[in-house]
Amino acid sequence: MTGSRLVAIGHYQPEKVLTNDALAEMVDTSDEWIQRRVGIRTRHVAAADESVSDMAAEAAQKALANAGLTGPEIDLVIVATCTSHERSPNVAARVANRLGITAPAALDVNTACSGFPHALAMADLAIKGGSATKALVIGVEKLTDFVDWSDRTTCVLVGDGAGAVVVTASDTAEISPVVWGSVPEMGRAVLIEGKGGSFSQEGRTVYRWTTTSLPDIARTVCERAGVAPEELGGVILHQANLRIIEPIAKLIGAVNAVIARDVVDSGNTSAASIPLAFSKLVERGELTSGSPVLLFGFGGGLSYAGQVVRCP
Repeated sequence: MTGSRLVAIGHYQPEKVLTNDALAEMVDTSDEWIQRRVGIRTRHVAAADESVSDMAAEAAQKALANAGLTGPEIDLVIVATCTSHERSPNVAARVANRLGITAPAALDVNTACSGFPHALAMADLAIKGGSATKALVIGVEKLTDFVDWSDRTTCVLVGDGAGAVVVTASDTAEISPVVWGSVPEMGRAVLIEGKGGSFSQEGRTVYRWTTTSLPDIARTVCERAGVAPEELGGVILHQANLRIIEPIAKLIGAVNAVIARDVVDSGNTSAASIPLAFSKLVERGELTSGSPVLLFGFGGGLSYAGQVVRCP
């Protein structure tokens, strides 16, 4: 086996849905103001006793079921998250224990909003290098634990949820080489800092960086994959803001692709946003199996990562 492929996907969101109108009763905002600025209508909020590990395990179990695999067949678990209160054992080990995965390599990755494509790249490289054969890659966040509900500039943005994929060894490389990097000197533009700290960001700085710098990087991802932007079947960007997603997708030149807009219903779920949006598109039959799909994450760090995968 000289490559890897994505064989199944699944997602999980908490039951509670928080609408813009409900937020307007908590803070000085309105449905019109929120939709005009970021495009969000609703977001899901985890229960107080629902942990990052709980949500990750739910999404992972669905991905395993969709792959027709059981826990003991998995030998690598990677979880992308920046909001776990659990330090040791890490989230990956907790998920492995819950799902009956025996003796896996289990690690967490924290690059915030670009965490999932970072984690997927690590799984791809491990499988190509012969260190794993079947991997679970999970993006999960409980951002509502780290938001100031009196700050209308940030509390309207975030939501909770998880998405997971199963990656296996393959005769062909169906996950392209990752293009990743960061801008450390701009890292303070997105923060969750200190014990009990709240999520904060410099919105204008992030907007300028994403809309001016990232389209060229995303096109480089396509070049590394040997796929022209117009050949893409789907574009799944980090679901941060509809005013960021739509301009980037247009500038990439993906004129024939389905563009993920799950931010409208789920808000910004950081590392969970890409697999969550991907899973919903697959579940609804909006993507064709085998079609090339661009995954591209960006945000806290400021970091970015992306690859082209074949849709399961």
